[in-house]
Amino acid sequence: MPETNAALELVTIPCLADNYAYLLHNAATGDTVLVDAPEAAPIQAALETRGWTLTDIILTHHHFDHVDGLEPLRGSARVIGATQDADRLPPLDLAVAEGETLTICGETAHVYDVSGHTIGHIAIHFPSSRVVFTADSLMALGCGRLFEGTPAQMWDSLQKLRALPDETCVCSGHEYTETNAAFALTIEPENSDLISRAQDVSAARSNGQATVPSMLGVEKRTNPFLRADNADLKAALGMAEADPVDVFAHIRKKRDNF
Repeated sequence: MPETNAALELVTIPCLADNYAYLLHNAATGDTVLVDAPEAAPIQAALETRGWTLTDIILTHHHFDHVDGLEPLRGSARVIGATQDADRLPPLDLAVAEGETLTICGETAHVYDVSGHTIGHIAIHFPSSRVVFTADSLMALGCGRLFEGTPAQMWDSLQKLRALPDETCVCSGHEYTETNAAFALTIEPENSDLISRAQDVSAARSNGQATVPSMLGVEKRTNPFLRADNADLKAALGMAEADPVDVFAHIRKKRDNF
């Protein structure tokens, strides 16, 4: 997906074995933001090819495969990360928390705390361009493992992201979609939207194509981690009367063992 739905240009950069970094660029202002820095070389190559210079770098969380490429890229860019995670992140120029807004690439961006995968993980939403950077919180047909947070924390985080408009482009951190699709089919084997999406994902991957970013409306219909309060999914699991947090925890445990 080379562009957002509005004025900013979005570039998806494969890094490491299965990570993604993202560039968002405003041609009118020349501003360019990088979201996460798994490794420097492919990001530098993408910038040089386009003649862009980084003005901002957002770090979503402290895991090495999202920050290890930062220092060669930092230059004069403003490095932004979570206040709650600042002691585990590289040095920040700006620490942010949920509810704050920033001006990045000439647009207003909203900060969300999406703790669960880690404590202090953030997501950044650009409403005008209809794009949200979710890293390892909400992922294509999945969500991140709960290395630090609780099921209740992650379910709360996913509900925040699910509340965004369907036409929001979800830029997540890894190419896990094919495996996630196979797992999702074990949860909702009769979900026709999921069956169709799994076929599309398999075709894309067989052709070496990325399956990320994805659209939030599609995630709402097919991602089991966003559907823990869905009556059909709960019935399929034999958990019709269960609390959604318990349903989510059950799905996450099954995925961990898949």
